[in-house]
Amino acid sequence: MAKNWLITGASSGLGRAMAEQLLARGDSVVATLRTPGSLDDLREQYGDRLHVAQCDLTRVDTIRTAVAQAFAALGHIHVVVSNAGYGLFGAAEELDDAQIERQIATNLTGSIQLIRAVVPRLRQQGGGRIVQVSSEGGRVGYPAFSAYHATKWGIEGFIEAVAKEVLPFGIDFVIVEPGATRTHFGAGLDRAQPMPVYDATPVGDIRRALENGYFEFADAEKTVDAMIATIDNPSAPLRLTLGRFAYESIRTSLMKQLEILEAQKEIAFSVMGDA
Repeated sequence: MAKNWLITGASSGLGRAMAEQLLARGDSVVATLRTPGSLDDLREQYGDRLHVAQCDLTRVDTIRTAVAQAFAALGHIHVVVSNAGYGLFGAAEELDDAQIERQIATNLTGSIQLIRAVVPRLRQQGGGRIVQVSSEGGRVGYPAFSAYHATKWGIEGFIEAVAKEVLPFGIDFVIVEPGATRTHFGAGLDRAQPMPVYDATPVGDIRRALENGYFEFADAEKTVDAMIATIDNPSAPLRLTLGRFAYESIRTSLMKQLEILEAQKEIAFSVMGDA
């Protein structure tokens, strides 16, 4: 059965690749973007199975307008993909206030407001699935990505709670956590002005690694294939990790957290009051 999708941030990267694959298999897509015209080639190829709406995640009014347009265009939407976002690179001290505010407004507040805008409509239609494109960085923290991690850890916590709230209405979530993937993410990376004092620190190490390309990248097309296959599964997990390095990093982090937690059991129980 053909499905109807709403995908934010579909002008490039994983969002565009997903739209292309879904349209090619016969589904219909409402794609949101900030730059008009970037999907004209797909509109010419697929006609009225692709609808385009402008949306700026830093403006709640455009989010609500785009959601209204999407449901008006397709009627019933099976899957909403919250994909729009970008990365901010720099030590916390290097970042300026405007960079931090824009990062939070786009990746965290914008994603929250998108979810809030679609939940009532999905509830009224009897259910649906919301997919949040997060990151390996939603579970693991790296130097020089502190603000980015704040948004990804934040949206995952938000979804953990909301998923429990809306499950009785037939609405569920999938949080996708890809690692480094060969997309245009790096080109869109907002970078703080470097401070020389960080050159000989882990921040400097990562900055040099970015400049020299010392990262293992997953294949974007295979990543989208895995995303769509999982989203199509009625019993999809809450979280989907994609990429070998992402899997290994998250697993190592979780095992370390569990080890630390288990070591604290006695002191954790010691603060309980008398029965």
